[in-house]
Amino acid sequence: MTKIDTSTPLTDASAMPVGAHIEELRKRILIALLALVVTTVASFAFAEKGIEYLAIPVGGVENLISLEVTENVGVYMRVALLSGFILALPVMLYQILAFVLPGLKPAEKRSLLLAIPAAVLLFASGVLFAYFVMLPAALPFLISFITVKTTLRLSSYFEFVTSLLFWIGLSFEMPLAVYVLARFGLVKASHLLRGWRYALVIIAILAAVITPTPDPVNMGLLMVPLFLLYLLSILFAHLARPSKNS
Repeated sequence: MTKIDTSTPLTDASAMPVGAHIEELRKRILIALLALVVTTVASFAFAEKGIEYLAIPVGGVENLISLEVTENVGVYMRVALLSGFILALPVMLYQILAFVLPGLKPAEKRSLLLAIPAAVLLFASGVLFAYFVMLPAALPFLISFITVKTTLRLSSYFEFVTSLLFWIGLSFEMPLAVYVLARFGLVKASHLLRGWRYALVIIAILAAVITPTPDPVNMGLLMVPLFLLYLLSILFAHLARPSKNS
């Protein structure tokens, strides 16, 4: 039996045995995790500045308190991990695409490679939207919900902020995810267009889960861009429809 070299992707993925596919997947996951570790460690250099910047919506770090010995370190690691994830996102996406690209046609490879910068841009847009729109709207409501003096704890505040930034950033990837699915023929623009009412209900549920406050104003702040992203997804699905000549 001829030994197959899995160090480089094959041009014909269908010729690879199952074991070679598993080995290739393992290698891609390992590289992605390594990239995340490297970028997270590199983020230690500016994590403190990130903490100061993320604390601006509550008036700065001086308005937060720390109660546990390890709390400061935990927050430092959490901010570094979020920063590391954003920096490693292009590498992680490339590893995912590198695993599936060998089995695709040349036109499909070119279109999917363009997904890497698009994914980074969409995630960054979601993070910026969460920071500049959602946080200023949500924090005053949460802090002044009842007339009780609120002293914000360092760990709980940064758990709240980093989770909000991450999940809203991830939700902004919807158009790209739909584009990839449409490129493989798994969804169609016409189906998405007809199902906009169901999508609106799903978006409302998603906004209720992600939004940190129960009031309809903050839910609406998230629902509007998510629904606009859904409409953009329909356009992407139309542009990505499989071509018989590709």
